[in-house]
Amino acid sequence: MNVSVVLFTSDLRLHDHPPLRAASAGAREVVPLFVRDRAVDAAGFAAPNRLAFLADCLRDLDAGLRERGGRLVVRSGDVVEEVCRVATEAGADEIHLAADVSAYAQQREKRLRHALRVEGVRLHVHDAVTASVAPGAVTPAGSDHFAVFTPYFRRWTQERSRDVLGAPRVVRVPDGVGSEQLPVHRGVSEGLAAGGERAGRAGLAAWLRHGISAYAERHDDLAGDATSRLSPHLHFGTLSPVEVVQRARTAGGAGAEAFVRQLAWREFHRQVLAARPDAAVADYRPRHDRWRTELTAREDIEAWREGRTGYPVVDAAMRQLRHEGWMHNRGRLLTASFLTKSLYVDWRIGARHFLDLLVDGDVANNQLNWQWVAGTGTDTRPNRVLSPVAQARRFDPDGAYVRRWVPELAGIEGAAVHQPWKLRGPDRAAVGYPDPVVELSDGLARFRRARGLG
Repeated sequence: MNVSVVLFTSDLRLHDHPPLRAASAGAREVVPLFVRDRAVDAAGFAAPNRLAFLADCLRDLDAGLRERGGRLVVRSGDVVEEVCRVATEAGADEIHLAADVSAYAQQREKRLRHALRVEGVRLHVHDAVTASVAPGAVTPAGSDHFAVFTPYFRRWTQERSRDVLGAPRVVRVPDGVGSEQLPVHRGVSEGLAAGGERAGRAGLAAWLRHGISAYAERHDDLAGDATSRLSPHLHFGTLSPVEVVQRARTAGGAGAEAFVRQLAWREFHRQVLAARPDAAVADYRPRHDRWRTELTAREDIEAWREGRTGYPVVDAAMRQLRHEGWMHNRGRLLTASFLTKSLYVDWRIGARHFLDLLVDGDVANNQLNWQWVAGTGTDTRPNRVLSPVAQARRFDPDGAYVRRWVPELAGIEGAAVHQPWKLRGPDRAAVGYPDPVVELSDGLARFRRARGLG
C-alpha cells in the first residue's frame, strides 16, 4: 500500500490520533486532509467564533505537520466529492476517518462509504473522539442506549480505554495534491480564546498542575472560574479525551474524580444522540409543552439574549457568553432554566443562540444539556426550576461574578447586588439597570400550569 488519506473532522491534533496512526503504519505516504464542508455552512453551524477557533486549529495542525515533513491539505466543497477527488489525485487506496454521532455525520459516513466503494477505495472509521466507550458499545438490557446517566457512568468506569498513541515523527505527503490557503476568520467575541493543539496541551498541563485538585469543591464557583476551560479543545479534538481522562486519573484525588465524571457526561450525551439523532431538534421525552416562541415572547427573548433580564446572575452569564464565546457551566444551567422554566420559552431558541456564540458549541452536549434543563431530555426531575436569586446567593455569594460582567451594579454592596430592584430612591435611579422581565413567582406559576402541575 502506498498512499492513504486521513480526513480530519473534529480531531484536529497529532497526538493520540488513531486514524493518522493507522494510515502512517499502513502506507508509505499520507495525505492529511481537511474539507471546509459547505453543507455545514449552509446548515448554520459555521458560527464566527467557531470559525475563528477552527482557523487557529488548522494553522497549528499544519505547522505541526510541517515540522514532521508534511503539510495539511485544505479543500472546500462537498466533503464526499472532495475526498474522492483527493484520493484520485494522490492515487490513494484507503481513507481513514474518526467516527462521529450527529445525524449529519452518520449520513456523511454513509455517503462516503458508498462513493469510495464505487471508486474501489476502502474506508476505515476509527473511534478517536471518545475517552472510554464508543457510542453503542455498551447498552442496557432491552434498549439501544442508556437514558439515565448514573447506570451509564457505572458501565463507563468499568471499561478499559485504549492506550494513548504518540504523535507521528514523520509524515510524508505525496507531491501533486493541491491545497487551498489556510482560512483566516475573526470571531464576534472580543475575549475569544486561542485554538490549536499547542494551546490545548498547554491548557491541559496548567489545569493538571494548578486546578484539578480543587475541582470538586470549586467547580460551581462562578467568580472563581475554577473549571478547566478545555471544552473548546475537546470539541475540536485538539485534545484527545483518552489522554485527558488518563492524565486526570493519574493526577488522582477527589477533584480528578469529579472532573472525569463531567467528561463521562460528554460521552453519555454522545451515545444518546447516536441512538436518537432527532434529539438535536425534537423533544427526547415530550412533555406536551406549548412553548412561547419568537412570535409570542420576542421582547423577553431579546432581553435574555442581550443580558438585560433584570436578574443579575442571568445577565452576567449571558454577557460573559457574548464577550468570550464561552460560559461557566453553572451559568449555562441558570440561563437555560431561566429561559425555559421562568420565561417558558422553547429550548430550541436558547440552544440556537448558544450555538451561535459558543466556541465549544457541540450538537450532542449543547442540545441534550438544553433538553435536560428544559425537562424534555434525560433529567429524572423534569420539573425542577432553578431560582436565579437563590443560585446567585449560593454560587456567587459576594456578587463578584455579577459585578465583573454587569458594570451597572459594580457599586452595589452586599446581597443587594442580586436583587437590585429592592433598592429605593436615588440608589435605584442611579443604577440604570432594568427591572425584572418577570416575577419569579409568576414565571413558576405559568410553568406549573403549562406542565399540568396545578
